[in-house]
Amino acid sequence: MSETPPRPADPVVTPLRVVIGLCLFAPFVALLWVGSYADVNPRFIGIPFFYWYQMLWVLISTALTMTAYKLWRRDQRARKGGASK
Repeated sequence: MSETPPRPADPVVTPLRVVIGLCLFAPFVALLWVGSYADVNPRFIGIPFFYWYQMLWVLISTALTMTAYKLWRRDQRARKGGASK
């Protein structure tokens, strides 16, 4: 009986997973670096920069998290599809 050689495991770190990580990491960097946005000016409709910058990141974080989730689902589908071949 001839045995088939074991299939090498898929790499754990792929370019797609790096993009997913960056999507999830970007809001942390942007909001933890308080010195970059600790200012009153420029104002937007009377709201100091400090506040509207953080509110803008709520929307950006939502978009980045949704993007990361969709990319993760695509990665998982590709891995399941590749495992059956």
